[in-house]
Amino acid sequence: MNRPTRVLIVGGGYVGMYTALGIQRKLPPGRAEITVVDPHSNMTYQPFLPEAAAGSVEPRHVVVSLRRVLRRCRVLTAAVTRVEHARRIATVQPVEGEPYEIPYDLLVMCPGSVSRLLPIPGLADHGIGFKTIGEAIYLRNHVLSRLYLAASTPEPRIRRRALTFVFVGGGYAGVEAIAELEDMARYALRTVDGVEPRDMRWVLVEAATRIMPEVSPSLAAYTAQRLAERDIDVRLSTRLDSATGGRLVLSDGETFDADTLVWTAGVKANPMLSETDLPLDGKGRLPCHADLTVRGVEGVFAAGDCAAVPDLSKIAQDPDALCAPSAQHAVRQARRLSANLVATVYGRPRENYVHAYAGSVASLGLYRGVAEIYGIKLRGILAWFMHRTYHVSRMPTFNRKVRVLADWTAALFFHREVVALGQLQRPRTEFEVAAGKYELP
Repeated sequence: MNRPTRVLIVGGGYVGMYTALGIQRKLPPGRAEITVVDPHSNMTYQPFLPEAAAGSVEPRHVVVSLRRVLRRCRVLTAAVTRVEHARRIATVQPVEGEPYEIPYDLLVMCPGSVSRLLPIPGLADHGIGFKTIGEAIYLRNHVLSRLYLAASTPEPRIRRRALTFVFVGGGYAGVEAIAELEDMARYALRTVDGVEPRDMRWVLVEAATRIMPEVSPSLAAYTAQRLAERDIDVRLSTRLDSATGGRLVLSDGETFDADTLVWTAGVKANPMLSETDLPLDGKGRLPCHADLTVRGVEGVFAAGDCAAVPDLSKIAQDPDALCAPSAQHAVRQARRLSANLVATVYGRPRENYVHAYAGSVASLGLYRGVAEIYGIKLRGILAWFMHRTYHVSRMPTFNRKVRVLADWTAALFFHREVVALGQLQRPRTEFEVAAGKYELP
């Protein structure tokens, strides 16, 4: 009897988890040995990060335990540091201990992406990303702590700096993050004496001539108008030139201090791809065929943000069109990838990934949103409802769907929770003070 096919999946994000889940369901026990390697023990559903940061959804409910879902897979909480496909060997580095090698027959590369930082002075020291649940929780606590600081000091300079919130990047992530957090902060001020909504300054900096390139120009303009009505300063055709010492310098010449700088200006493929012998394109991604196999090598599949996948829905207008690094593509590519991998195991033909564009949805805070579904533009509460309906339908596992719906249902009857748990960032502070090793500011 032939031994099981050894499948190694590098990355436990949406693509990695759903690929493993699809293989687990479609292949009988003993037909394949599936190993999933990721530095984190859970998968985060990133479209819900803005709501988790704003307190509309419990943060634990937007993450899924890989081991709980992938019961027939071997899940390693570690990092793949090198892939030698010529030998069909991957090197794995656990959190502690020496690295070791894992052999495989079929390889799935989906390590995702990281924030694409620019060489802006001070950005690395003062900026924060918005890609992980940890960053979302930190940002929520940080924004609330700035409100409390402003209410507790009479110094105008400190108040202005604390109440200035800057987001760089006007795509989906940046727009939804600033809209949700501004909505949360405005709500929180109901219980904060001495600070009014007009005292806050929220700035969205975008280098392009419009925000949200994923939707039509008219809907993007509508979104910018709605943000402006909430006194969110949308700066188009503007770049961040410096952030040294928390002093922000914009390309339009304005300079001001800010305690909060959120960077959502794009992503790039995971740098670990450079530690492989696989082909890469000019942007460090894996060039793929439409069936999600990597060009020029046998037995390697890829999808998600790290893969350059042809967008067959646009090929007639642009022969070089590629799928954008979005959650919508990741959701659909994961399904096709798992089906094609099973077909490969059985020696059957693979099918191409074809993206049928249905539309886009975005939340702009509680009961506010924009959407474009099959060419129909929706705004306000209906678009907000469509946003929630779509993403809860894509939320992995029935368990998490129910928990998210329970959070939303409870929010209809109870006030929003706006408590800052700053101790999460420095949990040992009180202990260090007691030990005489740390002085409170």
